[in-house]
Amino acid sequence: MEDSKLKNLTLTQIAKACNGTLYGDDTGREAAGVVMDSRKVEKDYLFIASVGERVDGHDFIKDVFENGALGVVCEKKPAQSSGPYILVDNSLEALKSIARWYREQLPIKVVGITGSVGKTSTKEFISSVLAQKYHVLKTEGNYNNEIGLPLTILRIQDTHEVAVLEMGISDFGEMHRLSEIAKPDICVITNIGQCHLENLGSREGILKAKTEIFDFMSENGRVCINGDDDMLAGIQEVKGMRPIRFGFSNENDVTVTEVISKGLFGSSCNIHVGYKPFHAEIPLPGAHMVLNALAATAVGSLLDLTNREIVAGIASVKPVGGRSNILRDQRWTIIDDCYNANPVSMKAALDLLHTANTRKVAILGDMGELGENEKTLHKEVGEYAITAQVDLLVCVGVLSSFMYAGAKEQVELRPIVTSSQLLYYANRDELITALHGFLRQDDTILVKASHFMGFETVVKALQTV
Repeated sequence: MEDSKLKNLTLTQIAKACNGTLYGDDTGREAAGVVMDSRKVEKDYLFIASVGERVDGHDFIKDVFENGALGVVCEKKPAQSSGPYILVDNSLEALKSIARWYREQLPIKVVGITGSVGKTSTKEFISSVLAQKYHVLKTEGNYNNEIGLPLTILRIQDTHEVAVLEMGISDFGEMHRLSEIAKPDICVITNIGQCHLENLGSREGILKAKTEIFDFMSENGRVCINGDDDMLAGIQEVKGMRPIRFGFSNENDVTVTEVISKGLFGSSCNIHVGYKPFHAEIPLPGAHMVLNALAATAVGSLLDLTNREIVAGIASVKPVGGRSNILRDQRWTIIDDCYNANPVSMKAALDLLHTANTRKVAILGDMGELGENEKTLHKEVGEYAITAQVDLLVCVGVLSSFMYAGAKEQVELRPIVTSSQLLYYANRDELITALHGFLRQDDTILVKASHFMGFETVVKALQTV
């Protein structure tokens, strides 16, 4: 956290914002930060004490005051308190209320990003582009839900000019509440895929849930959507304004020509917005990164960046760990894409692996929250891996047995045109034990699965084998 304080966030105002009762004196000082982890408390921070599954934050109230906390928001009166506290019915709801009030007083422009796939990488492109002109705050890590988003908003300071916020959901109503807190000025939707089908039921349901982001968009706000997505293409108007469409089709407002793939080293292309195309170098690999660059161009144009600034921002974007991050050492190249997975992102990652000019190894694990069609969707990914001409497909996990079955069926149907080899392991530990036995010098290795599979340990094992 930077040295400056959070505007007007005194204990009296915090209590008013969350309808809590302040016990103790208010010195009039503004909070320097807001955290839920007692270990992160510094001088003049506000600590939100909540009851978790394993840890009760109320047990650390004495400690946070010893570390200089300005005050505490809590659900229970502290047994021992050496500082002021605000008593509330629900600490998590209080956090949201505080962030909602804080956002309302800020003159900052907010870009909200949602979609089934690519939210984080799109956020990185947009942030990198906007940073060429503005002081930008962006979502860090996976702080994109009903706890992470408020904490991110409560990092905004007077020096920030734009906030780029990732907004993730898994059920109806969540995006409505996130939108009420963030109040975005620009809404970006990357695509409508097959994530969270357990709760949202269908792609139509996903579209309905994601477009709740418009509910609290500012009256003069603008929408940027992937015009190539069949579900998003149906959005004709939001609050009286036509969306700005980006994509590969020349019918979009922001589009691209002369795309040249450099394999794992990225792409070059000409981006078209308005009447004058401009050349861009995209340092991250894959067609989906070109799409991210187009989304960033759309947002940059709305916020008055020049083409030169947009090009510089695209060229400066950095990979995020676990998301198509290319790791190289003297033995092999790793495509670290293990943060999360769904059928759309799996296929995109396989397309990226296909660009490698070495032996291609795909280590794929289970995808979560796919609903009643989860077996079929895993089978389809296995089939796709064979059409993407991987040399070795390694399937890991209970659901990935269906991925393995789909791939095996394709190999047996096309023995003349495919030489793909297949392996299956029941769990991650079995895989890690066997890793060094099937890899070869100079392999390019894709590692991808849903986050619950813990495949970051596979990446670490590859770096230490």
